[in-house]
Amino acid sequence: MPEKFEASFESLKNYECPDWFRNVKFGIWSHWGPQSVPMCGDWYARNMYIQGSEQYNYHVRHYGHPSEFGYLDICKLFQAEKFDPEGLMDLYYKAGARYFVAQAMHHDNYFNYASKVNRYNSVNIGPGKDICGMWKAAADKYHMPFGLTEHLGASFSWWHTNKGADTYGPKKGIPYDGNKKEHEDFYHANQEHILSEGKMAQWLTGNKKFQKYWLDTMKELTDLYHPDLLYSDSGLPFEEEGYQPGLEAVVYLYNDSMNLHGKNQAVYNQKNRAEEIYRVGVLDIEKSQLDKIQEKPWQTDTCIGNWFYDAKQTYKRPEQIIEMLVDIISKNGTMLLNVLQRPDGTIDEEARFILKELGKWFEICGEAVYDTRPFRVFGEGDTRVLIEGFKEEKTQWNSSDYRFTAKKGILYAFILEASENRVAVIKTLKPEEKVTSVDLLGHGPVEFAQNYGILTVKLPEQLPTIYTNCLKINI
Repeated sequence: MPEKFEASFESLKNYECPDWFRNVKFGIWSHWGPQSVPMCGDWYARNMYIQGSEQYNYHVRHYGHPSEFGYLDICKLFQAEKFDPEGLMDLYYKAGARYFVAQAMHHDNYFNYASKVNRYNSVNIGPGKDICGMWKAAADKYHMPFGLTEHLGASFSWWHTNKGADTYGPKKGIPYDGNKKEHEDFYHANQEHILSEGKMAQWLTGNKKFQKYWLDTMKELTDLYHPDLLYSDSGLPFEEEGYQPGLEAVVYLYNDSMNLHGKNQAVYNQKNRAEEIYRVGVLDIEKSQLDKIQEKPWQTDTCIGNWFYDAKQTYKRPEQIIEMLVDIISKNGTMLLNVLQRPDGTIDEEARFILKELGKWFEICGEAVYDTRPFRVFGEGDTRVLIEGFKEEKTQWNSSDYRFTAKKGILYAFILEASENRVAVIKTLKPEEKVTSVDLLGHGPVEFAQNYGILTVKLPEQLPTIYTNCLKINI
């Protein structure tokens, strides 16, 4: 067995991303919990305590004032009564996902499993179910690597809003329920972070007691579920002089994987791009991506709509999701896609449609996705994806645009916009890279010519998929 990791950057510099993560390319994420109950979007647990915000107004008018009906009461309404993880996993697998990730807890300090660290969890309050355990059993049935996301690190400062009170109106000055001493272990003794207007001084607190709570939780998750992937919604948490719980948690995860498999098969995701921190695992980029091929594998996490279920949200269309995936994998990336669930655990008809459309596309083009690696260039053409934090506008491709992947002497060329004359022209190949055959996936062999490296391919009038098509080029 390889030497175990120690909680230091020096030890973790030898980390290597396991092949399974490099091969799967596409995963589905369940970003789901009590904040789905109002069906009013992301960060509900925080914003319902900010007077005048959209979610505060919704809460007061729908449930009552947060001094009388607080977030803990929302948690009690979370029942997950129609939650069918096996049925959903079957749908996700057929949609092309080859790994699955569940949310262990969000910033709201409510845990989706039977925790001994936190009594406010899905077994004791709400559904009476070990949601993470049920997800893991379903993923195991489909032989899909199983991951967990933790958003706990930011909770202590993020949730200072529950300590407030209205500054005007009929309830002016009446403390919100987060001030109640009997639930201080849920709402946090975080008065040190109270700021005006709901602002946050920092994402990750310096409070040592909370940092220990976070580390105890990460160890509990590892011991209970032995995840193949653990994601932090932050950079590597709490790296302070003399105390490094973030490194301890990562090492605990990797050494647990070593004990199970004889070598480390686990992936840790975090969001800090600084080189020293990047090397402890796999970089994750939220709702954005990178502009070129990276030496090390990386991940984009994104969603079909908002992070938590929002009845008002517009969803991405299947073509945009596919085009994003193709661009990401051409640069050595992987996509993790959140599929929104209602509070009862079901997904809606539009989400189901998106998944079925993805499945149809993967049936045709999946071989150009799974187990591939980047080509020597990620693509060619005039168009680049907009890379601007948290913006995911639909890219307007043209017929010059291709993205490449490679596998076992084969170049796959994704056609991001087929030309009207049904001729594909690829200029990237070198003269010595002689093409022996070209197939259009889902169709079969197609006519081609190669002159001075430039490859010209005649496409059929009727293409196999209404989404991005793909050429299989044997060199």
